[in-house]
Amino acid sequence: MPDPSRLLPDPVRRLAVWCVVILLVAGVVYVGIQLIVTFRTAVVPVMLALLGTALLRPLYVRLARAGVNRSLAAGLTCVAVVAVVGGAVYIVVSALVDSGDQIISSLRDAAKSLAERFGAAGTSLDDLATNSGDLLRKFGGTAASNVISGVSVVGEGIAEAVLALLLSFFFLRDSPRALRALRTVAPHGTAGLLEAMARRAFERVEGFMRGTTLIALIDAICITIGLLVLRVPGAPGLGALVFVTAYIPYLGAFLSGAVAVLVALADRGFVIALWALGVVIAVQMLEGHVLQPLIQSRTVQMHPAVVMVAITAGASVAGILGMLLAVPLTAAGFGIVHELRVRYGAGE
Repeated sequence: MPDPSRLLPDPVRRLAVWCVVILLVAGVVYVGIQLIVTFRTAVVPVMLALLGTALLRPLYVRLARAGVNRSLAAGLTCVAVVAVVGGAVYIVVSALVDSGDQIISSLRDAAKSLAERFGAAGTSLDDLATNSGDLLRKFGGTAASNVISGVSVVGEGIAEAVLALLLSFFFLRDSPRALRALRTVAPHGTAGLLEAMARRAFERVEGFMRGTTLIALIDAICITIGLLVLRVPGAPGLGALVFVTAYIPYLGAFLSGAVAVLVALADRGFVIALWALGVVIAVQMLEGHVLQPLIQSRTVQMHPAVVMVAITAGASVAGILGMLLAVPLTAAGFGIVHELRVRYGAGE
């Protein structure tokens, strides 16, 4: 009787095994995504708390090393979170409110300018700019007719923010206890591996958050200074937009840069728009060739194609919030894979 294992050639059997593994992994990932979507209200605060903890953990560590009680140190760090986030939101909102009308007016003028230059091809842009006010008023009327729904959304957002803040406090204070609990519940012989994987994933997220924040701040300052020198209207608001969109790699820089160039084109003319484009390109080159290698290359090493796919997948699952969370989660996944390769791929 022939050996069943020899009914198929070795390459075919290997391919079949890989297909089974891929299907199993895809199934687990799909179920995990569905669970995240189902329990979004609970998952989102946890994710935000982890990102906040990763960003401000060095402050907590310094306070703890200085002899401050761990609970007090965690509380002071949470106050810092509120101050940083609240201050950033205030700066962004105030800048956009102060210069928002000017930016919208400049964009409308840019659409009209393009319509004059390109004729029928630009007419649609002009129509879009002209009708944007009507669309906004219609949207506002629809929103006004759904006040209860709007209040519910705002209340849910506030509840998620408060929960994220409380979770940040416990994550900071009880992280050693969490690691001990992880080692306790881990299957026999896997405690060390699970702890190493958790540490590696958190290090990647921590590196991403700190690096991205520093890079976003430098980009926003440089572009704002450049736009102020060129006397482009709404420069502070455009700089605030650069800072916020920097947390969406590649795509955010493209969007904020395009808005800055269009505003310069509308208000200052074609030559100044070219200078504004040069400022944006120069800052992006500085980021890509200097800042990224110096700040993030040692902690977050991902190909741009992987980043773009992660952003697209995050947007399809959870919209803008998914775009913001996709890259740090992918960085954490790469950290776990790296730890596994270090432990089990040394003999290859």
